[in-house]
Amino acid sequence: MPEDVVPAGTNQSPMSRQWRGLLREYADRLNITEATPIVTLGEGGTPLIAAPALSARTGANVFVKYEGMNPTGSFKDRGMTMAISKAVEHGAKAVICASTGNTSASAAAYAAHAGITSVVLIPAGKISMGKLSQAVAHNAEILQVEGNFDDCLEIARELAAYYPVHLVNSVNPDRIAGQKTAAFEVIEVLGDAPDFHFIPVGNAGNYTAYYRGYSEDLARGASTKLPRMFGFQAEGSAPLVRGEVVKNPETIASAIRIGNPASWNFAIEAHAGSNGYFGAISDANILEAQRILSAEVGIFVEPASAISVAGLLERSAAGEVPKGSKVVLTVTGHGLKDPQWALRRADGTDVSPRLVPIDITEIAGILGLQKVAE
Repeated sequence: MPEDVVPAGTNQSPMSRQWRGLLREYADRLNITEATPIVTLGEGGTPLIAAPALSARTGANVFVKYEGMNPTGSFKDRGMTMAISKAVEHGAKAVICASTGNTSASAAAYAAHAGITSVVLIPAGKISMGKLSQAVAHNAEILQVEGNFDDCLEIARELAAYYPVHLVNSVNPDRIAGQKTAAFEVIEVLGDAPDFHFIPVGNAGNYTAYYRGYSEDLARGASTKLPRMFGFQAEGSAPLVRGEVVKNPETIASAIRIGNPASWNFAIEAHAGSNGYFGAISDANILEAQRILSAEVGIFVEPASAISVAGLLERSAAGEVPKGSKVVLTVTGHGLKDPQWALRRADGTDVSPRLVPIDITEIAGILGLQKVAE
């Protein structure tokens, strides 16, 4: 592709065209009408970044879809722009969600932009400070539930069923519709669907959404194939891998600490339709993959996002990713969402900058630098 030709669906144009948010960019492929108020913060159009270091490790041609570049720092904004816009269209004055963090941040931001109330239910003590601070900053009504995410979602569903609040979790089909646009963007940049797509799985909405997006583009002739969808869960929170609900899910990857995915059945359909794969990854390998991605590729993500990298490395080592195949990894949230893990070494000790004196010669020596001739 010539350097001066930039694919549609990206925000990397050298021209001055303003990206308009995914509802306007993909209005012809979404349930958007003249009656729909567009509630947007400019989400979508996230970069698809070539990852030479991961390509070298695997022999595949690897790209990273960096969803941490969305307005609130996660992929949730794709679904939330659609969910909040349709909620307002239906007359909602308040929205509610259950969240491990990213959904609460996104719902609160988009509700604030729309001028309506947001209520978020979070598991007590199970949300990172970065995500909680976003919900606070956007003036959400935040309630900590003495239970896990699945308990929060059950309550949110009941409240939405019997009280005047609009549910914006991924059980809402508008959320999935917004999130599928990421697949459109991948195809626009690559010119076709990849051979494999690796993605974190928590509530399984994003796994479902990408499959739908790829399927729709195949049906309309924008691509020639469906990628195999490889979804990964943390070992302590892997209901789809185990084939049963995990009542007390545990993992350092808080964004995917979900024991009973709301989109379970849809994900099973996507798995079957794409000849897909579900795998489980240890917390140790998740953190190792997070370090590899940040140190070798330059992309900083929260631990849950890094599981797609860990999954690629594990499946490549198992011989399941052919050399030369085209692979896309979705990394779902920015590293500043949950930064404390980056400040901890693999051996569990904390990282802190080295203290040095105000002495150029000593600093140069520490850095192994030799003075050039004057």
